[in-house]
Amino acid sequence: MLIEFDYRDDVCILRPKGRFATGVDAAYLHSKTEEVRNSGRRKVMADFRNVPYVDSTGIGFLVGLYTTITNAGGRFVIVGPHARVREVLDLTRLSSVMPIAADEAAGLEFLHAVEPAAHVAEQK
Repeated sequence: MLIEFDYRDDVCILRPKGRFATGVDAAYLHSKTEEVRNSGRRKVMADFRNVPYVDSTGIGFLVGLYTTITNAGGRFVIVGPHARVREVLDLTRLSSVMPIAADEAAGLEFLHAVEPAAHVAEQK
């Protein structure tokens, strides 16, 4: 698992790559959450197009990141999850809490909306 960052104007884009599963170093994940927090950006997009699988480790990271961003008054969206990842998000009911967009353009539209509805960009 590798998590890279991309910054586009006022948006922080996380680009994780690989299986997001048990064995990922907790300190590494914590440092990535801190990196997002320290970026000063309150709009965060997690681009999951290159993540074929998540387990409780990945879910825990997403929940922590979502909580950190939204508690600071920010917005968060997950973009392009694979079918297996979407299934996990649905089973855990996180897809009813965290906005999910089909692609980066829809994710950016959601983040820049003045009053975003909870799931305006939701992918079905």
